[in-house]
Amino acid sequence: MPPAAARLREPRNGPPRPMPADADNPAGFAEAPHYHGHRERLRERFRDAGPDALSDYELLEMVLFRALPRRDVKPLAKSLIGRFGSFAEVVHAPDARLREISGLGEAAIIEIKLIAATASRVAKGQLKPRTMLSSWTAVIDYCRASMAFADKEQFRILFLDKRNQLIVDELQQVGTVDHTPVYPREVVKRALELSATAIIMVHNHPSGDPTPSQADIQMTKSIIDISKPLGISVHDHIIVGKNGHASLKGLRLI
Repeated sequence: MPPAAARLREPRNGPPRPMPADADNPAGFAEAPHYHGHRERLRERFRDAGPDALSDYELLEMVLFRALPRRDVKPLAKSLIGRFGSFAEVVHAPDARLREISGLGEAAIIEIKLIAATASRVAKGQLKPRTMLSSWTAVIDYCRASMAFADKEQFRILFLDKRNQLIVDELQQVGTVDHTPVYPREVVKRALELSATAIIMVHNHPSGDPTPSQADIQMTKSIIDISKPLGISVHDHIIVGKNGHASLKGLRLI
C-alpha cells in the first residue's frame, strides 16, 4: 500500500499508481498561489500607511483584485500604467482603449470605470450643499474629475441660482478630439428655462494643455453679450486638461 503522503493518480489503463510527493510539500496539499501573500501585504500597507504609501500600479492592483481573483495582476497593472501614464489616466481611459490591453476583460474594465464614476460622484456631492463661489476648489476638482481625461471635447454648464448655489450641472455637447460645437443662444435659452441667474462654463482639452484658444475666448464673449441683457451672469469659463486648468476670468480674458 502506498504511503499516506502519496496521492493516487488514475491512469487511463491499469490500476491506480502513486503520485510522487512534492519534496517542498510532502503532505501533498495544494499551496496558495505566490501572489496571495503579495495581495495581503498590499492591503496591510494600504490600511496602516494609507494610499500615499502605494505607487500608481500598486493602487491599480488593488482595484483589479476583485475582478481577477485567481491571477497575479501585478504585470497587468504595470502594463496599464505603462500604456496610459498614471492611475488617473487609466481609470478615465475610454473603454475601447482598455479593451486593447491583453488580459483585461469586461469585469476588470467595469471595476476600473467604477473608480472613475466614484471620483466624479464624490466631487459632485461636495458641490451640492455649498455656494459655488465660496468653494472654488471643489468646483475645479469636480470639473477635472468629470472631464480632464476624456478623449473628446465636452462642453458642460453649471447653472446657478441667485445665491450662487447649483441648480443643475449639464453636459451640453460632446465633440471631436479638438472641437465642440457650442451655440450661444441655446446656452442662454437653457439658463432661462432653469431660471438660472448665473452660469459657469467648462470644457476640456483632450491634448492635456488647458490654454484657451481664440475660438474659446470668442465663444465666451458671445455668450456674455447675449446673456447680460437678460440678467444672466457668466461667472467664468474653465478649461481643464490632464496638465491642469485655466480660468478665462483669472487670465482676464473676459
